Amino acid sequence: MLTATALVMGNIIGGGIFLLPASVAPFGTISLVAFGVLTLGAISLALVFGRLAQRHPDTGGPYVYAREAFGDFAGFLSAWSYWTMTWVSNAALAVAAVGYVHVLFPGHESRGVDLMVALGALWLPALANFAGTRYVGAVQLVATVLKFVPLLFIAVVGLFFFDPHKLGSFHEGGGSTLGGLSAAAAILLYSYVGVESAAMSAGEVRNPERNVGRATVLGTIGAAVVYLLGTASVFGTVPHDKLVHSKAPFSDAVDAMFGGHWGGTLIAAAAVISIIGALNGWTLMSAQSPYAAAKDGLFPAAFLTKRRGVPTFGVLAAAVLASALTVINYFTGSGGVFETLVLITTFSATVPYLLAAGAQVYFLLTGRRDRVRPGRFARDMTLALVAFGFTFWLVAGAGYAAIYQGVLFLFAGILVYALMAARRSTGRGARSDAAGEAPAEPTADASAAPVAPTGPAAG
Repeated sequence: MLTATALVMGNIIGGGIFLLPASVAPFGTISLVAFGVLTLGAISLALVFGRLAQRHPDTGGPYVYAREAFGDFAGFLSAWSYWTMTWVSNAALAVAAVGYVHVLFPGHESRGVDLMVALGALWLPALANFAGTRYVGAVQLVATVLKFVPLLFIAVVGLFFFDPHKLGSFHEGGGSTLGGLSAAAAILLYSYVGVESAAMSAGEVRNPERNVGRATVLGTIGAAVVYLLGTASVFGTVPHDKLVHSKAPFSDAVDAMFGGHWGGTLIAAAAVISIIGALNGWTLMSAQSPYAAAKDGLFPAAFLTKRRGVPTFGVLAAAVLASALTVINYFTGSGGVFETLVLITTFSATVPYLLAAGAQVYFLLTGRRDRVRPGRFARDMTLALVAFGFTFWLVAGAGYAAIYQGVLFLFAGILVYALMAARRSTGRGARSDAAGEAPAEPTADASAAPVAPTGPAAG
């Protein structure tokens, strides 16, 4: 269970957290409240995934549950949206690295340079994945250590430098408080993407019926503690007017604590390595999701291409698509590139989460009531409905621009599903026609007794 818990916590705490405090600072300190509400929602999702893993302890997570409950099309939508989420998330992580690279190499800021740095951050992990899983694991180990060190340091030490006068107002930017809470939570959901990690790998977890649920909840709570303390420390050490425009908030926090720039530079170096490591792992995840669906005939067969344990076509497709999206948003995005990509990621993540929560409701309502204690049924149904409502709320908070782009990506998948379904139907029809062909029966002895079929056609 410890390994599964580390997997959940490691995947949840990616590289996006290094930029998120600045992304939600414009909403005010209501963002900290949003983080708390989001944590409760994430725990409810974690509990739902744990219950689902007890019913279906198979690798694939949300994809498996949606397909089992609602059929191939729902399974495809879950897999397609999850795949979209992974490579859009990769684009967001690459953009997050840009600000910290500028801390290491100041004085070279321009849109063209930023774009080149972001593209480099995307393709270096892709090349590492092409080299095979052994190199992916080595990079991941180093990055994981360097990821936790700065976050834990600021989360703990930053509390001793906390100054409430630097927080700014509770609700910035006008509008309703609920609207600000929803908008901040939609951005912050990006920090909890990965809550499904243990469920995604349930087939490889020992005693998944017991351990997946516990690992998911413990990993989510552990990540939440680091997130909440770290974000609160940044809010309380960096003046609000500076934090809103910061491109490296954790570096700015350390500089504010100790003065000078040496601390911020060290944090920036650790952040860049951490983000590259997160990209390394998520690049592999972006290839594994379509690989699983391709084995079931729901994704093109090209995604089955493997080399040295890595689905290479999936890695290449994810890197190309993330690069194209990064270029488009750098040159046409009306707002911050990172925030736009994060909100698209949020929308894409909510689709498999909604389908998973809906699948749990379906399983509960169609299961044998005599095998479910009334108290447990009521508790599981409440958790499923809370998880569904919470995820639905996040869709509303993502904003029109993110939903617009996210829906375009989602609807594009319908054409892919139509092509794959037609191919499967044609294949089944051809096999059926071949099985239905039989040699002409002799007419001379029509009264002969029929002979039972043998071989593969029997039964």
